Amino acid sequence: MKTVYDVIGAGYNSTRKADPYIVNRLLDFLEPKPGELYIDIGCGTGNYTIALANTGVDFVGVEPSDEMLKEARKRNEAIAWLQGSAEKIPAVHSSFDGVIATLTIHHWTNIAQSLKEIFRVTKPGARLIFFTATPNQMEGYWLNHYFPGMLRASIDQMPSFERINDELIKAGFKNVVTEKYFVQGDLQDNFLYSCKNRPERYLNIEIRKGISSFAALANAEEVKNGLLGLHADLESGRFINIKEKYDNDSGDYLFIVAEKLTSG
Repeated sequence: MKTVYDVIGAGYNSTRKADPYIVNRLLDFLEPKPGELYIDIGCGTGNYTIALANTGVDFVGVEPSDEMLKEARKRNEAIAWLQGSAEKIPAVHSSFDGVIATLTIHHWTNIAQSLKEIFRVTKPGARLIFFTATPNQMEGYWLNHYFPGMLRASIDQMPSFERINDELIKAGFKNVVTEKYFVQGDLQDNFLYSCKNRPERYLNIEIRKGISSFAALANAEEVKNGLLGLHADLESGRFINIKEKYDNDSGDYLFIVAEKLTSG
């Protein structure tokens, strides 16, 4: 996946912006304090890292993609941007007071190792906040109707909440809690299901370029046919009925919060 983000990194910021609501929820879960240091794992071009740092919180960004880091450094030279991964974080033991990882866990090659590594570099009392989607939630995306192959590939790479929870406990984290997130109409970060309520935006190639599922997991022919079908359904009004079939209360994404309560 590093190669994919090296390719899309240069134009990533045009469609992938830190969403204010998500930033505020991350802050609420982190409860940062002055003088403490936090880390954003899989930070990309630093959208959320920078937004959180702009509130006065000291952050470090870690990212495997050269292109993404290059863009992040251009945007904010004051933040320490480190090349690394969740499996191998370039930091000493007990360096950080909290961790965020937004829309990145499905790219980790070894979740168990990654959580052990996060446990290693965090201090007792640190919180770890994921923003992700579960396979169950993604089964409820209306995108399945138009891009079934792409969604199947996306779902298959996404770890379930049960797996994440089990690995968190094994790594030593406690007090795991969750909060459902439903895509808002004014969402500013154009990730996979961001256009749930604004389907016409998927017709914009620039939007699709910033979404890894379209960039790495999609079949060109399926995308072409899916977009033609979506356009036709929007024109005819049939889309409303298709979207209603996928309405559910599972949430579109999920915040997962865990705490490190012992020394590591």
